[in-house]
Amino acid sequence: LTQLNPQRSEPFHSPGPAPGNPAAPDRSPGGGASLPRRRTAGWKLAEEAVCREDLTRLCPKHSWNNNLAVLECLQDKKEETEIAAECNHLLWNYKLNLTTDPKFESVAVEVCKTTISEIKECAAEELGKGYLVSCLVDHRSNISDYQCNQYITKMTTIIFSDYRLICGFMDKCRDDINTLRCGSISTGEKDVHSQGEVIACLEKGLVREAEEQLGAHAIKDDCKKAIMRVAELSSDDFHLDRYLYFACREDRERFCENTLAGEGRVYKCLFNHKFEEAMSERCREALTTRQKLIAQDYKVSYSLAKACKSDLRKYRCSVDSNMPRAREARLSYLLLCLESAVHRGRVVSGECQGEMMDYRRMLMEDFSLSPEIVLHCRSEIEGHCSGLHRKGRTLHCLMRVGRGDMGAIDPNCQRALQTLIQEADPGADYRIDRALNEACESVIQTACKHIRNGDPMILSCLMEHLYTEKMVEDCEHRLLELQYFIARDWKLDPILYKKCQGDAARLCHTHGWNETSEMMPPGAIFSCLYRHAYRSVEQGRRLSRDCKVEVQRILHQRALDVKLDPELQRRCMIDLGKWCSEKTEAGQELECLQDHLEDLVSECRDVVGNLTELESEDIQIEALLMRACEPVIQTHCHEVADNQIDTGDLMECLVQNKHQKEMNEKCAVGVTHFQLIQIKDFRFSYKFKTACKEDVLKLCPNIKKKVDVVICLSTTVRNDTLQEVKEQRVSVKCRKQLRVEEVEMSEDIRLEPELYDSCKQDISRLCQNVAYGNAQVIECLKENKRQLTSRCHQRIFKLQEVEMVDPELDYQLMRVCKNMIRRFCTESEGKNVLQCLKQNKNSEVMDPKCKQMITKRQITQNTDYRLNPVLRKACKADIPKFCQSILNKATADSELEGQVISCLKLKYADQRLSSDCEDQIQVILQESALDYRLDPQLQIHCTQEISRLCPEEAAAQEQTGQVEECLKVNLLKIKQEGCKKEVLNMLKESKADIFVDPVLHTACALDIKHHCAAIPPGRGRQMSCLMEALQDKRVRLQPECKKRLQDRIDMWSYAAKVAPAEGFSDLAMQVMTSPSKNYILTMIGAGVAVLFMMGLLCGRFTKRVTQELKDR
Repeated sequence: LTQLNPQRSEPFHSPGPAPGNPAAPDRSPGGGASLPRRRTAGWKLAEEAVCREDLTRLCPKHSWNNNLAVLECLQDKKEETEIAAECNHLLWNYKLNLTTDPKFESVAVEVCKTTISEIKECAAEELGKGYLVSCLVDHRSNISDYQCNQYITKMTTIIFSDYRLICGFMDKCRDDINTLRCGSISTGEKDVHSQGEVIACLEKGLVREAEEQLGAHAIKDDCKKAIMRVAELSSDDFHLDRYLYFACREDRERFCENTLAGEGRVYKCLFNHKFEEAMSERCREALTTRQKLIAQDYKVSYSLAKACKSDLRKYRCSVDSNMPRAREARLSYLLLCLESAVHRGRVVSGECQGEMMDYRRMLMEDFSLSPEIVLHCRSEIEGHCSGLHRKGRTLHCLMRVGRGDMGAIDPNCQRALQTLIQEADPGADYRIDRALNEACESVIQTACKHIRNGDPMILSCLMEHLYTEKMVEDCEHRLLELQYFIARDWKLDPILYKKCQGDAARLCHTHGWNETSEMMPPGAIFSCLYRHAYRSVEQGRRLSRDCKVEVQRILHQRALDVKLDPELQRRCMIDLGKWCSEKTEAGQELECLQDHLEDLVSECRDVVGNLTELESEDIQIEALLMRACEPVIQTHCHEVADNQIDTGDLMECLVQNKHQKEMNEKCAVGVTHFQLIQIKDFRFSYKFKTACKEDVLKLCPNIKKKVDVVICLSTTVRNDTLQEVKEQRVSVKCRKQLRVEEVEMSEDIRLEPELYDSCKQDISRLCQNVAYGNAQVIECLKENKRQLTSRCHQRIFKLQEVEMVDPELDYQLMRVCKNMIRRFCTESEGKNVLQCLKQNKNSEVMDPKCKQMITKRQITQNTDYRLNPVLRKACKADIPKFCQSILNKATADSELEGQVISCLKLKYADQRLSSDCEDQIQVILQESALDYRLDPQLQIHCTQEISRLCPEEAAAQEQTGQVEECLKVNLLKIKQEGCKKEVLNMLKESKADIFVDPVLHTACALDIKHHCAAIPPGRGRQMSCLMEALQDKRVRLQPECKKRLQDRIDMWSYAAKVAPAEGFSDLAMQVMTSPSKNYILTMIGAGVAVLFMMGLLCGRFTKRVTQELKDR
């Protein structure tokens, strides 16, 4: 044996084309024969002097009698100093001879007889060259015979200890070994076992080529096949990958001590611990190389290839290919093919799914296993994500770059990321994404504990809790990074895919799970689905109910972050940068785009418009708004919210309950924002659009803005009503919805842009601290009407004119008097509500706040007859007849400050009005007699005098005519002529009817009942009756009444002196109400009688003269 050593020494140094190539057994005639001879004579390795010391030190005694056991023991020791060089040479020669020995072959032929006949390739091998054993090693996965299997497993260990013993490997890879300088590893007197490193070196070269690294050498196809085959053959037993075995020996003890060797279990265990802190860098590197080979050819993973063998065949995933690195052999292809089967509802064995899950997790954990990522994302990794290699952090960092959170990303890198996420399919099980799993563990434990571990719904659950207190920042980032990519391919959401694949195939012409179509890219399919989700029955071809629920779920998620909507992000990138760069909080970007709708480029405007239209139908899409409005929805809108098919009812309910105590600021702001967006386009109000679409096309074509559409339709309705046409042009359902829209718009001045724009300046000047909701700003402007700029004043006047005709549009009145309307006016038509409230204003049960509001509206009405539709109609003929001079000075949109009503009051006193008009003026007189504020002319002229002469009366909470009484009593003290004239007019009006003088009426109520009960009120009749009673000595009036009447007589006599009668009717009235009425009437009667007598006498005299003249 010692003679053999010099002969065999040369090949140890050079793996190149040396003359003594041990891989060719026929070139070693001497050595080949000697060992078998010794062996047949009972030769044992243990007896060899060169190995005895090592053997005694390293191998258990019971193994000494078995040469194979000794060989296995010694060759698994790695350190250079452990085994003597001579022993190494002996072992290697022994192994070489074992593989080439015809006797060994004959044992193989004997033990594996049935197997050889089954494996045709091996049966055809030439005997005596060592090829048969190598062939059986190659096909050992097909060996079913136990004894044969055991024998070949032992032989495998021997062959794999040195690449030169692997049949044909040296021939195929010699050039590549030299080019890549892999042979340099084994030069010198190093341990021959390090020949395993040659294979490791070649494997790394293969990986570098796949990743297209700079200066990568192209390995020959034959050698590539050989390398992959070696990797594949060593896939079941960790010992067979010599380089990895030695690199990871300690790590195996540390992490996988209890893992049994065989079937790839040790590899799997080490893969799972690859990123542990305690894992040695050398082992981690060796494991990564092996994983990269698995990525190139799934068969390099024993467990995966075995578990999925039948499924691959069943679903035709493993098409035979001569090239192991061909597409079909790649791990990605296997995963996509089998995932497709799972998603289509086909049965894939649990064992195979478990293996797939492991490898999907592996791909997500280490980006470097995907050559496309390494190749295309190099600059992104160097620029943003270096040093984050472990546990999937680099991949998530790249995803963040892909989202656009850290600058631009190369499109090829983006595509590579998208492909990897499809391969790993973390949407199906969040645990595949280790970075996400670790970041979100606490959230899942608290918020999603009701969902089974690994269920796809956990991702949905996490999305539902995005931006809530339960969410942690790290989880939020990881989740959004992953969802960004899932959102770009509808197939990556397994629940959506499961429920919608039928609809997608029917409506959107989709193909299989892992097939793409140029006509309908993955991102466009969801858009197609949601367009069909909201189609009406008439439009046909709708989604199935299950699919629509999923589409809504995805839309709810997308509303949380503009980047989760690929179409929106793509089309609105420029506008987002231009208008919304500062809007960084959740949901703000879409709101910002909606605010700038008119400024957006057309393609962005379209997509934002469509999304807003969608929200109007189903506001639950706005997940953040729904979250903010939860208390209101629970209390007031839960029935509507529970309705799966929303038709705009929920938003309508929120608007109606906008001022409930449960409404918080966040929800109110969100609801108002949506209302403000709706006014930009009538399509954004789903219920309005549905109810009025045909009417708009017919009556208001080419009008887009909702405000203008509402104005156009309501004007049409109003005109039809005024003209009392038989058939209204606007349909009943539209009129109904139109009323809802008008009421909503009246709640906030911002919802009426023209009014808002006209009054912006006044709002900031007069109402800067007033909140917008509840029509408070409009109310503030009404109260400060005299101080408004002319443009704003005109708009407010127009608004009041509309509100008085239709009080339901008077938001403040309807809100404040809601309960009173329910109590008193349930049977009144909408347009008569204010009239009804006025009639019940002095009821004991009238709410004080409502009473105050009614008074405000009465004050407004009395400023101009046009603001009192009932009066306007009743006095249609009287106004132009008696007050034309005032009308000539009037403008269309400013108040006449009560001049027309004052004019009509005076004519009432003269008893010249038509009966309908008289009734209305009587009501106004009665009301303003009790409350001076209802007489605008008195207000204008007497404000200073009231504050000087009657401050206490004016300050009283309840107005009962005391201010007017005070002014009458102090008539002589009034200095301002205008005010004096108004008080005199008041006195004149009070003569016409005692109701107009509430103080006198209260004082004389009993006397009227006793003495004037039979006399109907009006036209001064009851006043005359009281005057006669005062003159009549037999009648005893109440002291208070008598005193008040006496005061009135004095006032009237003063009034007569100051303001003489303006005409015959005034004179007649003065006579009738004079205390000396009887005397005056007697004198007038006597005068008339004298004139009559004179007429008779003069008449006879003239008659005679004319007769005489005639006779002549």
